[in-house]
Amino acid sequence: MVDLKILHVAQGKAFADVAVTNGQIVNVHTRQIYPGGVAIVGERIAVQGEIDYTIGPETTVIDAEGQFIVPGFLEGHIHPESSCMSMTRFAEVALCHGTTSVFTDLHEIGIVAGQPGIDAALKEANEAGIKFYWVVPSHIPFFPGLETSGAIFDSSHIGPQLARADAVGLSEVVSFYVNAEHGDLFKSIGAAHANGRALVGHGPETHGKAWNAFVSVGITNDHEAITAEDVLLRTRNGVYAHLRHNLICETLPALIKPIVEGKIDSRYICLATDDTSAIALAQKGHMDYLARLALSLGVDFVTALQMVTINVACSFRMEHEVGSLSPSRYADINIISGGADFQVLKTISRGKLMAANGRLVTPAVDPVHAPVMLHTFHLKKRPEPMDLVLAAKPGATSARVHYMTTLPWIPLTKGGETTLPVKEGCIACAPERDIIHIAVVERHLKTGNIGRGFMGGFGLREGAIASSVAHDNHNIVVIGTTPEDCALAVNRVVDLEGGIVMVNGGRVVHELPLPLFGLLADMDAWTLAKHRQLMLDTAKAWGCTVLEPFMFLSFVTLVGFPEYAVTDHGYVDCMRQVKMEPVLEFV
Repeated sequence: MVDLKILHVAQGKAFADVAVTNGQIVNVHTRQIYPGGVAIVGERIAVQGEIDYTIGPETTVIDAEGQFIVPGFLEGHIHPESSCMSMTRFAEVALCHGTTSVFTDLHEIGIVAGQPGIDAALKEANEAGIKFYWVVPSHIPFFPGLETSGAIFDSSHIGPQLARADAVGLSEVVSFYVNAEHGDLFKSIGAAHANGRALVGHGPETHGKAWNAFVSVGITNDHEAITAEDVLLRTRNGVYAHLRHNLICETLPALIKPIVEGKIDSRYICLATDDTSAIALAQKGHMDYLARLALSLGVDFVTALQMVTINVACSFRMEHEVGSLSPSRYADINIISGGADFQVLKTISRGKLMAANGRLVTPAVDPVHAPVMLHTFHLKKRPEPMDLVLAAKPGATSARVHYMTTLPWIPLTKGGETTLPVKEGCIACAPERDIIHIAVVERHLKTGNIGRGFMGGFGLREGAIASSVAHDNHNIVVIGTTPEDCALAVNRVVDLEGGIVMVNGGRVVHELPLPLFGLLADMDAWTLAKHRQLMLDTAKAWGCTVLEPFMFLSFVTLVGFPEYAVTDHGYVDCMRQVKMEPVLEFV
């Protein structure tokens, strides 16, 4: 239906509601920069360029003061739950950095509370002034039979959801499942095609015939490139490459090389965080930070902006709504300073001035949360210390075990073998050799499941860390040097109904309550960043060597990442998608 008011403003028969004037328009379609402004009617853009004739006595005028007028920034692949902030608080900091829309599956919330939880989160987010474009999860649990989740999504659920007006794609289509010809996933892919939705790929370390098969089902975009060659593989096949960069996966310098070196056109390149933290959002920024980083790596100004605006919109076929300053698009607009260190000065979202100089114009107010967001812990029983470690065979003095270790710069796991002593009926860890206990306690369905194993790579010499943020099942994961500290940390997470807890010597040293789904808190990014930094400093004092141990910890339960994981079902070989025994033999 034609909006006659927009038409009449464009014709000069009526006046705009809001006008952004006296700026330099960055046109992401033509790559031009020219003087002008933007006229807004309600939530939409009516005119861009010469807009003086649209300004009337009742028009609200926002003077850009000669600065650049650019589209609102878009995040094409993010799990905002990893920030540990409620939707309202995530929207607050994202808007302050110029992000006006995100494309997300809210898969982590779905794991805990199913579709009712996702719907409640979407409602809260969109009321906070930022647009959440929903990408329907492709399946929950991500790996049935290898983990326990609080809800189940299969094609019988996903098909109707893809028909919803607010659904824009099918998320995290896993290359392994495509190549295994997973029947239920193929039904969901068919529903996505039938509804004209994008297919978001999840293709880590997928090459050759496996890649060809993966992309042949119609993958639209993918965020799993980890090398420059991976970027070429995607773009040469017409797949938008969402280049991931965050504090635990700082890969943009390597991934951006094909663009900087002029090997490929940049139109199929987008920037994405995938997962980000309150520290990153408060101290560095969001999509504005990634654009600045791209500029520092040699990308030109307009290209960097295209990577966080129009390219992202096109990667979901949503360029008719967002991504540019074109008439009829949503009035999502940033006024930014120039140069490689540009700053977001003002942010307009859906026609309303939302943020100026790094803070909301109207302070965020925490909403009354839907009941489905709360009280999500259901354990069969509280674990005791010996429940969290591997029992020893009677009479054994040592055991040869398989353990997993994380890489220091990205939470990918490798495997190793070692011999550990038997003490007090269990296999003891060896912190002096960087091998500690790890366990995962099921918290959704009262199964009583506990997975156990050994973890390396964290460098932890003392204490224990437990968290209810654990992809892709969000059970309670704990690493530690003693069974007692591990048990205390896990049970304190239960008492808090979600959170991150640090214990040492039988004493709770730090805790961060996350009562919403066991994942989120009503805490602004700047306050949460200070709290989390204190916890990071403590972990470092305990010997921890990884950059962000809490986020790393949340990924060692992820069966979709190579090579090993621990879930409530036990120790998992991710490459073969099978459970395996961590104890090789007793001596």
